Amino acid sequence: MDFWQRYRAIDARDTRFDGQFYTAVRTTGIYCRPSCPARTPKAGNVTFYETSAAAHDAGYRACKRCLPEAVPGTPAWNVRSDIAGRAMRLINDGVINRDGVEGLAARLGYSSRQLNRILSHELGAGPLSLARASRAQTARTLLVSTSMKAADVAFAAGFSSVRQFNETIAEVFAMTPSALRATARHQHAPPRTAVSATALTLNLPYREPFDPGVFDFLAVRAIPGIEEGTSASYARTLRLAHGDARFRVDYDAGTPGREMTLTIGAVDLRDLASLLSRVRRLLDLDADPVAIDASLGDDPRLAASVAAAPGMRMPGAVDPQELLIRAMVGQQITVAAARTALVQLSESGSDSLVPANGLQRIFPTAAEIADAGYRLLRGPQRRIDSIRGAAAAMAAGGLDFGYGDDLAGLQAKLLPLPGVGPWTVGYLAMRVIGAPDVFLANDAAVRNGIRALAQPPVAAAEPADAGVPGLLSPDFREVSPWRSYATMHLWRAAAQAAARTRKRLPKKVTP
Repeated sequence: MDFWQRYRAIDARDTRFDGQFYTAVRTTGIYCRPSCPARTPKAGNVTFYETSAAAHDAGYRACKRCLPEAVPGTPAWNVRSDIAGRAMRLINDGVINRDGVEGLAARLGYSSRQLNRILSHELGAGPLSLARASRAQTARTLLVSTSMKAADVAFAAGFSSVRQFNETIAEVFAMTPSALRATARHQHAPPRTAVSATALTLNLPYREPFDPGVFDFLAVRAIPGIEEGTSASYARTLRLAHGDARFRVDYDAGTPGREMTLTIGAVDLRDLASLLSRVRRLLDLDADPVAIDASLGDDPRLAASVAAAPGMRMPGAVDPQELLIRAMVGQQITVAAARTALVQLSESGSDSLVPANGLQRIFPTAAEIADAGYRLLRGPQRRIDSIRGAAAAMAAGGLDFGYGDDLAGLQAKLLPLPGVGPWTVGYLAMRVIGAPDVFLANDAAVRNGIRALAQPPVAAAEPADAGVPGLLSPDFREVSPWRSYATMHLWRAAAQAAARTRKRLPKKVTP
């Protein structure tokens, strides 16, 4: 977007752009979200920033009226596969808090000096400033949503000391932590004794519309004892850097504002920022559904599906290594068969250290699968050997991938593995790094979904035919860069068609 496109967005107070850029006003010294209700400033007094960290570094403080830190994150970190996008995914996952700038740079294959120069040029702020802004946002969320002690909030947000926390809050928000907490807009504030350092309840902001089909996607794949899902909730255990955690997300479409609530049953406070980031990625809460749906809806094959399910989300992953194993187990078999196999495999995992509400196990580690878990699998020996080989490589550290990769990096790391092909890499790219433009052309459910949409036959198009009126390409390139979301619509159509078929089948009569 250029300057005047952004200026028109703030003049219209368009909420779609909240979190995608920030508006700083020189005459007031503050920065706002695009939808701030204050009077639109003169264009000559406005500077736009890609990140709140850039506004901080330029000497601006956050607006107390619109609270620009209380918005969904920018979808650009998934759309962008450059160093800036990859770095932001890792920063949001807490890599700097755990490993410092040197650790972040090493993961991206750069020196810390090079990385600082790249991020300062692309985003207007270096890695430390970006991490500081991320900590400030997490701290604000905890202050206004929980009754945690300020000292606990400081360390949970990733600050190294209470003094650093107090100074950052004062500099960013021009308020003390207690004053910032007083801005919370609760109708019924929770009692002080209701929340502890390991049991928290938070509201998750997102951009509307929101289709809850992502919960159905997760529910049908849930492994009992590790996960639990319904059409409006999802819960699971997982292992984070400093210990086991447990969370639950509930979506209530019937409440004003359609609240989405995250209940954290247990977590080491040092892992809290990472957990919040991974839950948001899991449910794709930083997506821009209006832009995505506008593009998909222009394709006649998808228009009806988009109209029926606006705000489709692309499920992410809370553990990249776990998802690779699940993808390899699920290749070329049905979702139900894959779930059965994964239930068997999960027996090799350990008991959770924070069990509750029927969630008592942790998905097995790569080392546990390589050591003994593979023996619980059934099927072709070649596939079992491939899964064991991948698990052994991850356990030994020879295979390291995650949120900081791009599609090319995933291909280079995963395709050499026996049993891993383009489908597996594409599926991992969609769910681990949030790649928005993956089309799984050879996926059986995708082909079934195309047939289920009951559109006129699609002519096979060569690259030279792209853009010819009336000719639609079989790989859905017309909706690029949102083909991953087109894939989600096709999977949904295939599942609905299969459900209708099952209903029409005559029931067996027991003699």
